Amino acid sequence: MPEAFRHAAIMFTAGLGIPMLAALNSALGQRIGAPAAAAAVLFAVAFVCAFVAALITVPRPWPTITGHPWHLYLGGTLVAFYVLSVTWIAPRFGVGNAVFFVLMGQLVSSALIDTFGLFGALAVPLSPGRIAGLVAMAVGLGLALKG
Repeated sequence: MPEAFRHAAIMFTAGLGIPMLAALNSALGQRIGAPAAAAAVLFAVAFVCAFVAALITVPRPWPTITGHPWHLYLGGTLVAFYVLSVTWIAPRFGVGNAVFFVLMGQLVSSALIDTFGLFGALAVPLSPGRIAGLVAMAVGLGLALKG
């Protein structure tokens, strides 16, 4: 299996999980009666999973996790914002609506990151074809949302 196909399959599977995460955690937040508590539970479970994965895949990761530019650690705040917001918003706005706007934000953000090579990412020029593709994706998302 080509490496690019494996990467695409893994990311597709991760994408499948985002709406499920939204639905599951918003349901947990409703049952608990506190969306932030549901998010804390999610992060506790995620921490255990990530910790075990780190122990399995990297023999000694801990000495190398400090001393890097501060902005590289902001991913944790971004994922916390996503989980907290979708846990609170999805029951009030609908999982489909919430994820639609998440996807729109991902399209904009990924295009900017790629275009300018932000945060050390591989720079990918914003060609007319790429712009057309992003617009087509946005239109497709809008059509899917309206049903």
